[in-house]
Amino acid sequence: MKIVNAPSQTDFATASAVVSNLNQLLASSYVLMANTQFAHWNVEGTNFFALHEAFHVQYENLFAAVDELAERVRALDSYPIGGLSTFASMAGFEEFANPMSERTIITGLITGHRKVAADAVALRDASNSAQDHETQDIAIGRIQWHDKTIWMLRSFLK
Repeated sequence: MKIVNAPSQTDFATASAVVSNLNQLLASSYVLMANTQFAHWNVEGTNFFALHEAFHVQYENLFAAVDELAERVRALDSYPIGGLSTFASMAGFEEFANPMSERTIITGLITGHRKVAADAVALRDASNSAQDHETQDIAIGRIQWHDKTIWMLRSFLK
């Protein structure tokens, strides 16, 4: 059995950076989830059925991601942030409000996905520095999903 020494101050700082980035990604993902569900409820027009279903799939994915991120914070023996006002202030992008055109909704979602992907990149890099490969794996999966979703939303606008 290998005995591990207590972490140094650098290790605590690195772990803290991972938790901080996890909480940032949690906040931006939560607001994007809310915006996507809002889009699902309020989209109108000739593309209603396709967009209504696409947004449904997207907000369900985001809901699962939010849960995974919060649980990863707990697995790292820390506490996830919470509360709508906290999520909104940390997210760094606007919540949606009615009325919005189909194009405005999609453009807003693209902006949101880009912000969340950037937060996932920051988490990936912090996790790499901390050699926390489990968290890094979560971040990489989120980056891939957001990149694919951005491509799909951009393609819809063409």
